[in-house]
This record gives sequence, structure tokens and C-alpha cells, in this order.
Amino acid sequence: MDWAALPREVTAGIEQLLGSPVTHAISQSGGFSEGLAARVRLGNGKRAFIKAASSLTAPAEADFHRREIAVSERLPREVPAPRLLDSYDDGTWVVLAFEEIPGQLPAQPWQREELRRVLTTVTQMADVLTPSPVERAILAKPRLGGLTAMADDAAVRGKVEELSPWAAHHVDELAALEENASLDGVTLLHGDLYPFNIMLTADRVFVVDWPHAWIGPRHGDAVTLMSSASLSGVDPQSLAGNHPLTRDLDPVRINEVLALHAGFLLRTAAEAGPDADPHIVAMMTALGLGSLRWLRKRL
Repeated sequence: MDWAALPREVTAGIEQLLGSPVTHAISQSGGFSEGLAARVRLGNGKRAFIKAASSLTAPAEADFHRREIAVSERLPREVPAPRLLDSYDDGTWVVLAFEEIPGQLPAQPWQREELRRVLTTVTQMADVLTPSPVERAILAKPRLGGLTAMADDAAVRGKVEELSPWAAHHVDELAALEENASLDGVTLLHGDLYPFNIMLTADRVFVVDWPHAWIGPRHGDAVTLMSSASLSGVDPQSLAGNHPLTRDLDPVRINEVLALHAGFLLRTAAEAGPDADPHIVAMMTALGLGSLRWLRKRL
């Protein structure tokens, strides 16, 4: 959504929120959101990053924003996330104002040094967020699992078989991994930790977009990030064997996360209707298959 498309009462509300008129706004194109994302410069010289969505035109996005407000308000300062400056919710429009991060997304395919920096930050994040500073009641359920349900849905199973014949032929084994998985833990996990939710500056790593946070095992975010690195030709097994969150872990725990991760992504992609954003479907398919490839080698 472009800044110019915002209703005047919303831009006025944002200016009141920030205490100064917006003199310049650069809408951020791309991404998977139906809402607004914009970098703004204010009359007092300050800058901010604005996210906004309407409950009328993008109800799911507005609900994500509401949850992100609740999570962001509770994140300790030590967490490498942009600071929430302020927010408002008038029942229709939900607006978040963050400090602007003058950084960029990690290069894709991954550059070795950038990946090292991000994996180090994941460890630090797990330390700071154990135990979780956010109560479970306001968090989403983890976006994991789907293989068990897929086993009983011939249509979805057929679509998944087109993507991965191996998964379809081993669905019972994979479903057993999912059903017996242990997600016990007290760590606040980001829940959507992929390169497109990471910002790099010259000396820091920031993790953005927290609406899908959940409480679980310390290794959860590390495993999903490592699996996504396989799309860049990086061997996730070598990463896991050297990372402090995974190197001494029971191998079954990693397999369970991979099965749950792939199940959610591939089932969601397989169930997508004709109106679904093809970019989201392609992204979920690629990430799901990346997890499956790693899991297949491990099994």
C-alpha cells in the first residue's frame, strides 16, 4: 500500500503520534503484507518506520499488527529488535511507529560473514528471551504442523506429492514425527525467522516483524533459519553441528522441528486457492522443500 492512499485522518493520527508533521514518506514496495510500510521524515528532523493496516480491507494483517504491538511493548531493550515508538488502534486502522533502522536485508544467496553474524544474534536472542518476557495468553499458536492432517486429506496429499514424492510416500513416518514432537520450552521465539525479517547495519543485526512469536524450545528459531539457508546452497547440517543451540541437541529434536516446519508450509501452500498471492505460495513452497531436503538426509 502506498502512503498517498492512506486516509487523511490516519496520516493526521500518525503525525499526532509522532509529535511532528510528516514532510516526506517513502513507501516500501515488495513484501507479503496488504498494509502500509513506509519510512517517514518528520518536520522536527526525526525519522520513523510506519506500519499500518485496515481491519476492513486487510483484517488478518490488522490482527497481526495488534499482536505485534503487544509483543513489541514487552520485548526487553536487549532484544535486537527495532524499538516501538508508539501505536494506535481506532478499531479500523491499526498503526505501529518504530524507530527507523538504516540497514538492509541480508544478501541472498547468503554471504558467509552475514550468516555468521545472524546465527550469533540468534544465540544471544535465545539467552535474553529465556524465560519469555511475554505471557502465552497474548501470543499466537506456533505455525507448525500439517503432515498429520495431510495424511487424511487425499487432495492435499496429492498436491504435496507433486512437490515432493518422497514426502507423500513417507507421510506416515513424517506424521509420527509431528505427533510425537516435543515443543516444551520457556523461550520466546520469533516464529518467522527468515532473511526477509532481518535487517543488517554496519555493526548490528535487527530482527523485525514479531506477530508470530510463540514460546517453545531454545533451538526453534535456529533450526528454521538454518533450513532456509539451504536455499542459498548452504549445508544446514554443518551449521547445526557447530551452533551452540543445536550441536549438543538430541537429533530427534531437530527432526521434529523440521517435520513440523515443512508440514505447515507445504500444507498451507497446497491448500492455497486461486486468489492466494503467488509470491507467498512460492516462498512457502521453497522453504518447506528446503526443510524436507535436510530432514530426508538426516533420516
